[in-house]
Amino acid sequence: MSDNAWENLVKKQLKTDDIYSVLKKENLEGIEIKPYYDSVEKSLVNLPKIEESTHLVARYHESLRDDVFAFILEQNVEDLEQKTIFVNNVDLAGHISPKEEDQYFSLIDVFDEKEAVINDQLVKELLAKQFRRNICVDISLHQNAGASIHQQLGIALAKTKELIEFYGTEILNKLLFRIAIGANYFFEMAKVRAFKIVFNQLSKEYGLDEIPYIFAETSLRNKAVSDNENNLIRSTLELASAMIGGADAVFSNNYLMNNGSENSEEISFKQQIVLAYESIINVFEDASNGSYYVEDITRQIAEKSWAFFVETEDAGGYLKLLKQGTIQKKIYDHAVAEQQWVEEGKIKLIGVNLYPKLEIKKSYEELYSAKEIKAVRWAEMFE
Repeated sequence: MSDNAWENLVKKQLKTDDIYSVLKKENLEGIEIKPYYDSVEKSLVNLPKIEESTHLVARYHESLRDDVFAFILEQNVEDLEQKTIFVNNVDLAGHISPKEEDQYFSLIDVFDEKEAVINDQLVKELLAKQFRRNICVDISLHQNAGASIHQQLGIALAKTKELIEFYGTEILNKLLFRIAIGANYFFEMAKVRAFKIVFNQLSKEYGLDEIPYIFAETSLRNKAVSDNENNLIRSTLELASAMIGGADAVFSNNYLMNNGSENSEEISFKQQIVLAYESIINVFEDASNGSYYVEDITRQIAEKSWAFFVETEDAGGYLKLLKQGTIQKKIYDHAVAEQQWVEEGKIKLIGVNLYPKLEIKKSYEELYSAKEIKAVRWAEMFE
C-alpha cells in the first residue's frame, strides 16, 4: 500500500484529515515517534554482546542448585565451580579466591552516591581479584528513582569517565553495567542497544573499540503491592526487552513487593526460562536489528544520552554535579513528571490507577526529594 493510499484509508476511518495529530503519541523522553515506519534514515550496524548466550540469573537457593547455571550470591556457598557467580556482597568478595577467572562477576557498586565519591579502597580490592568483570557501574538505582532513559545512559557514561580518570583506560574491559529495565517495551529494548553505541563511542575517544557488559534486571518502579500477578506480566515484558536488546545477563526481581518467599523467587526466575527456551530470544546477538521503529528510537536515545553526557562533563563531571545536587534535581524533575502521568492516568497501572482506581494516599513531597536519589515505586502514591 502506498503512503497516500494508507493516509486516505486512515483519514476515512478516523473521520478527520488531521490524522497525524490524532495518531501522535506523547512520551516523557522527548523521542519523536512516527505513526508508522517504512524506512530508516541510516541503518545501524549489528550491535554485538559479550556473552554468546544471555546468562539467566537467579538468587541462590539450594533448591535451584542443579538446574540454574548463574547465581547472585550474597554469602559463601561451597562447590559452585561450574556456575557463573555474580557477587553482591562486599565481605563475600573479600574472601573469594576464584579457581576459574571467567566464573566471577562483581555487582558491588563502587560509587557512594550520598557522599559523591568513589570508594577507592574497594575499587583496588576488587581489581586485585581474578574476576572476569571486577567493577560494577550501577544505574539501576537511577531508573528506579525515576531518571529518564537518556539520563540513565548519560550518567553511566559519566561514571565510566570518572573511573577512567582515576584508574586509566584499562579499566574499561573490567566494567559491568547494572541497569534496570522499565515498563516501555520498545524504548527499553532501544535503551540497551543505545548504550552499546554510546559506550563504544566513549571507548573510541581513547583509541579503543570496547563493548559493554550489560547486566539487566527488572525494574521495581512500576510494581505494586496489590494484584501481584500483574507484576509478573510487567517483569516478563521487561525481561524480553533486555534479551531482545542484547543484554549479557538478566535477572528478575521478586514479583512480590511484600513478604517475598523462596517460592516467589523461583517463579520470578522461571519467567526467564520460559522466554529463553520457548521463545529462544536469549541466543540472538541483536534480535531487533532491522526493525525501523526500534532502529529510529535507538538512534534518538543514543544521541540524547551522548548530549547529556557531554553536558555533564562540560559542567565538571558526575561527582561534582552530584555534590552540587544538580544530578539529584534533574532526576527529581523527571520522576515527578512521571508520577503526575501516573496520577492523571496517562501511565496506566492495572489494579492501581485503573481497574480499580485506588485512592491517592501520599503526596509528591512524601515520595520524592530533590536532594536525594532514592527508589520510588509509582504505586506507592496509592498504597
